[in-house]
Amino acid sequence: MSFNKDLLEKLIEYNMAKSPEFVLHLDEKVYSVNNSVITNSSIPVNEPTTRGGVYFSDKFAYKMTGEIDDLSVVPLLTSKMLGPNTEFGELKISTQIESNENHVNLEISTNLTNSVQTPKSIELSMIVVKIEQV
Repeated sequence: MSFNKDLLEKLIEYNMAKSPEFVLHLDEKVYSVNNSVITNSSIPVNEPTTRGGVYFSDKFAYKMTGEIDDLSVVPLLTSKMLGPNTEFGELKISTQIESNENHVNLEISTNLTNSVQTPKSIELSMIVVKIEQV
């Protein structure tokens, strides 16, 4: 995982204070991501490891959760989910924050680790793998 931790920390602080809009870009469509939370928490491994020969996991990771109210996204997420798929794709999420009175556009790359569907929305659990200013 390679990302700018300072930029990610700014995003976490800004997200807690202002709740910026997050947008998921998937198959040339955009979906609004609501109630987003980004945290740094432990992963259930004892040491850094390659999980299932598919992706690398450290002992701690930045996790992101969010909800999408448009259920048309559900079939598109199947190939993106970690787990039984050995070929999965990253989810691209964009947002904008303010830093030093300037607007900063960010693109966050995540791996989808879990999803929970309700009748009105789908909640995504993701691991942040990259963040960059665009």
